Amino acid sequence: MIEALTLTEAADALRDGTATSVGLTEAAIAAADRSDAVLGVYLARFDEQALAAARRADEELARGIDRGPLHGVPVGVKDTIAVADGPTTAQSLVLDPDWGAGRDAPVVARLRAAGAVLTGKTTAMEFGCGLPEPDKPFPIPRNPWRHGSWAGGSSSGSGSGIAAGMFFAGLGSDTGGSIRMPAAFCGVTGLMPTFGRVPVEGCVPFGYSLDRVGPLARSARDCSAVLGVIAGTASFTEPRFEGDLSGMRVGVAREDHFPADGDPAVPGAFEEAVSVLAGLGAVPVEVGLPYRREMVTATFVTATSEGLAYHRADLSRRWDDYTAAARGLLAMGALVSGAEYVQAQRVRRVAQQAVDALFADVDVIVCPTASFGAPPFDALADEAGHQDDAGAFGKIHTPYWNPLANPVLAVPMGFTASGLPLSMQIAGPVAGEAAILRVGDAFQRHTAWHRRTPLDAATEPAAEVTA
Repeated sequence: MIEALTLTEAADALRDGTATSVGLTEAAIAAADRSDAVLGVYLARFDEQALAAARRADEELARGIDRGPLHGVPVGVKDTIAVADGPTTAQSLVLDPDWGAGRDAPVVARLRAAGAVLTGKTTAMEFGCGLPEPDKPFPIPRNPWRHGSWAGGSSSGSGSGIAAGMFFAGLGSDTGGSIRMPAAFCGVTGLMPTFGRVPVEGCVPFGYSLDRVGPLARSARDCSAVLGVIAGTASFTEPRFEGDLSGMRVGVAREDHFPADGDPAVPGAFEEAVSVLAGLGAVPVEVGLPYRREMVTATFVTATSEGLAYHRADLSRRWDDYTAAARGLLAMGALVSGAEYVQAQRVRRVAQQAVDALFADVDVIVCPTASFGAPPFDALADEAGHQDDAGAFGKIHTPYWNPLANPVLAVPMGFTASGLPLSMQIAGPVAGEAAILRVGDAFQRHTAWHRRTPLDAATEPAAEVTA
C-alpha cells in the first residue's frame, strides 16, 4: 500500500515497471477521500491536475525521459507557498486573495520541472504562528495517530498527509520548528536546510531572517531527494548513503531535554537511538548546546519583531480576523524595543561562533525533538487562546536551532506507551546536510520507526530491524 512505501521506493517502482504514476496518484487520492474529512490535511486538492500530471509522467518515463527521483511522485505543498494551480491563504482570512495568484514559488517551479505530481495545498497554522481555531472557516489539522491531538505546526498538513498516505513528500517552512514539529508528532522525517540553501521567495513570510523552506517525507533519503530538487543541483549534492558511521563523532545533547513533566518514554527511546548509532561505528561525545536559553529567546524576539513588521497594518485594521494565538504572538513584537532586537541579533552571531566551534570537535549533534508525543488540542493554549509557552511549547526543542544557520533533521525514534511517535533531531555544521542525512539514513536502515503508519497504531511498536 502507499502508506508503506518511501518516496525512493516509489521512484524505483516507477522505473522497474511495478507501479505507474497514475496508480500512485489514484492511491493518494483514495487515501485523501478516505481520511481527509477527519484529518484536515488539505486546504485545496488538485485531483484533476494531479492525474493529468501523472499521465504525462507515465508517458515520459515510457519514452525514456527521466526527470529524476521525483518524476511521477505525488507531493503536497504547504499553503503558505504559492502554487499556480490554486490560491494561497496562509490559513488566514487576512491574506490578500490575490497573493501569489497564478504563479509558482521557485521551489514549486523546481518540483514541477522535476516531474513531481502536485496533489494540493496542505493546511498550516495561520501565518505559521497561529493555532487551530474552530470558528475560522479552515480545516482543523488533526494527528493521524490520535485525532484528538495536534499534528504539530505550522506545516501540519504536510506531516499528517505523509503519515496518512496522501502523498510521499510535502513542502513545509520552518521559523521556530514548523517542519520538525509536525515530523516529530506525525512520525515522519523532516529537514530544515541550512539558512539560505533553499529560496523562500513565494512563501508568505513570518520571520525574514529565520524562515526556511524544506521537505517532509518518510525517510532521510526521501528528504535528500527532495532537497536536491528544491535547492538546485548547484547548491546541493546528494550524499553517499553507505549505512556505516565508523569514525563519525556524534555529539549527544542531554541537558535540559528531559524535564520532569516530559513523557517517561523519551529518555529510553533517545538512549536506544544513541546506542544504534554507536553500533554503526559512531563515537558518542557528551556536549552542551551553547547559549541554549538565549537562542530560544532570540527566536521569539526575532520572529515576533519581524512578524509585526509584516502584519502591523493588518493587525490595526483587522484584529478580529486573526486567530487569537496569531494576533497575540505577533502583537508581542510591539513590546520588543529596537535595542532589544539588535541585541538579539548580536547574541545570534556570538552563539553561531560557539556552535561552529563545537562542530570542529563533532560531526553531528543529536537531541530529542520534543520531550513528549503529540499534545491534545486543549494543551496548546491558555484560556484566552494564546500559545501556552509554559506548557506544551516549553517542552519542544526545535527553536534553539532557528537563529542559527545550521541544518537539522528530525527522524522518528520510537513511541510513547500510548502509541504516539517520538523523534530525534540530528543537527550538522552550516552547509552540512550531507552529514545529517547520512546519519539519518544509517539510523533508518537499522530501525523501523519511520515505516510505521497510523494503520499500525493498534499494534506494538516495531522492533529494531536490519534493512
